[in-house]
Amino acid sequence: MKHARAAREFLRNGPRTDWHDQALWYVRQKRDLQKDGIPDWEDLREQASAIKEHTLSNLDQYLEEFETNALRNGIRVHWALNAQEHNHMVLEILQQAGVNRLVKSKSMLTEECQMNPFLEKKGIEVIESDLGERIIQFAEQDPSHIVLPAIHMKKEEVGKLFEKKLGTKPGNHDPQYLTGAARKHLREHFLAAEVAMTGVNFALAESGGFVVCTNEGNADMGIHHASIHIASMGIEKVIPGKEHLAVFLRLLARSATGQPVTTYTSHFQRPDRDKEIHLIIVDNGRSEHLGKDKFWRALKCIRCGACLNTCPVYRRSGGHSYGYTIPGPIGSILTPRVDLKAFSDLPYASSLCGSCSDVCPVKIEIHEQLYHWRQEVNEQGELSRKKKLGIRFMGRLLARPRLYQKSGKFARKALRITPRFLVYNRLNPWGLSRDLPEPPRQSFQEWYRENRNKS
Repeated sequence: MKHARAAREFLRNGPRTDWHDQALWYVRQKRDLQKDGIPDWEDLREQASAIKEHTLSNLDQYLEEFETNALRNGIRVHWALNAQEHNHMVLEILQQAGVNRLVKSKSMLTEECQMNPFLEKKGIEVIESDLGERIIQFAEQDPSHIVLPAIHMKKEEVGKLFEKKLGTKPGNHDPQYLTGAARKHLREHFLAAEVAMTGVNFALAESGGFVVCTNEGNADMGIHHASIHIASMGIEKVIPGKEHLAVFLRLLARSATGQPVTTYTSHFQRPDRDKEIHLIIVDNGRSEHLGKDKFWRALKCIRCGACLNTCPVYRRSGGHSYGYTIPGPIGSILTPRVDLKAFSDLPYASSLCGSCSDVCPVKIEIHEQLYHWRQEVNEQGELSRKKKLGIRFMGRLLARPRLYQKSGKFARKALRITPRFLVYNRLNPWGLSRDLPEPPRQSFQEWYRENRNKS
């Protein structure tokens, strides 16, 4: 399993793994405190889920309505079938403007499209203006989290990186100092920007406007100084209107970082005088996913990252172990649609504990979809040989009750007398980081037969 191998590398650094785990659980706890302060929290989740399901069920109508109103507002709307079309559209806008530098804020869609490497090969310099994104850009890495892209890096590592890239004082890894250095560095790019780029958190069909949520103000800084604003938007980001937006804004920041609301919630309705807004609406496999009966509800995702913060597997394996743009539980149900063969292991990167579904603000049944993906992997013949043999063996064993009972009795006795090194070795991956429970003296069936008539 590719995820298991990558996770093993992450786990080699025990202190980092523990710190990563604790940092994300802290964010999860902040989310819980915010949730507990909202009496109608579950009603909000139910409303958000219903709005998304309604919109996705009528997506063609809402996208057409949104485009009509956006065009009326003076926004230039482009449609991209896939990542390649999206990237070429961005390049064409930059070339027509005669610029070779793009200042952008965080956008998971552009990460999905691999836009930065594409533009850089064409001679375009891309400046990530989100602090976390700028850090990983300096480190030449991919984001490891939807909301906290550099959560896997410690402040000491960032300090060394900034020494090299920004000339900060050696050995100074104070977060406030490093943030100030980044702010000064990025301000020069904001002031010189001719074209700025953002993602889109929500697009309102009734008005043709869209909303960008940030905590650093970097999106606004770039856009207001630039004469051209490019916004990239997945087709699933559209919602009917502003009353529905209010529901999502109450849920998003609380679920993502444990804040009542994002620091900046910026609304874009129309371009200012002598400026342009180009909105690129991207499919890139979403329509196909929408047609999958068991999996289409995954498109309700609002990219809050709550499922990552709570997932015991993600917290202890790191985002890079998933091998694609969106990591964690939600990534494990979105990514297999991209390439089932390449990512057939991701649905198994889960304990199926259901915590991801419990915290999802739009009530995606994530753990159930992971289970369905496991069935799909098997049906499509993409299961590993080892798993096939294991499932075949267990299937035959479980189909024979007497054999199962006898084998259980033998296994309990064998585990009590077998030397430890014969049980805990490379052939037992489960036992690499945990001990088996102590074998009971009798099975539940044996205990029940002895005790069922006792009052």
